[in-house]
Amino acid sequence: MTRLGDLERAVMDVLWDVVPGTSDGVTVREVADALDGRELAYTTVMTVLDRLAGKGMVQREREGRAWRYRPAASREAHIAQLMLDALDLGGSRDAALVRFARSVTGTEAEVLRAALGSEAGLTGPGSTGGDTDALTDRLDGPAGRRPAGETAER
Repeated sequence: MTRLGDLERAVMDVLWDVVPGTSDGVTVREVADALDGRELAYTTVMTVLDRLAGKGMVQREREGRAWRYRPAASREAHIAQLMLDALDLGGSRDAALVRFARSVTGTEAEVLRAALGSEAGLTGPGSTGGDTDALTDRLDGPAGRRPAGETAER
């Protein structure tokens, strides 16, 4: 998966934040308006969206003379693919996974345990399977996120 440049990431953030999964998408003008603090030309935003479409990051559909854009995948799916790509960079995948597991917060570890338990089909008292959406939602707020460089508590 291709890494995104700063402007591509800003455009994708607009699409991920503004376009619900059931939406028909947004136009170049709507994206440019959402990036109002950047003082970007319409043609710049159009070029970025065209390149993102070429990379498979966005889907577009013709509406009259304009295109409507929407993300090809969710932000979470994109991040998960980046993590998988990082594991393929070389070295020991096992060692990288262990190092990652030791660096997450307690809440993040709960989410991982629940997801792994759910994937393995574990159910019943004391199992970690179950409501992964509720655990994931706990991480979506600012309290669930660590600032860059901060390590997990143990």
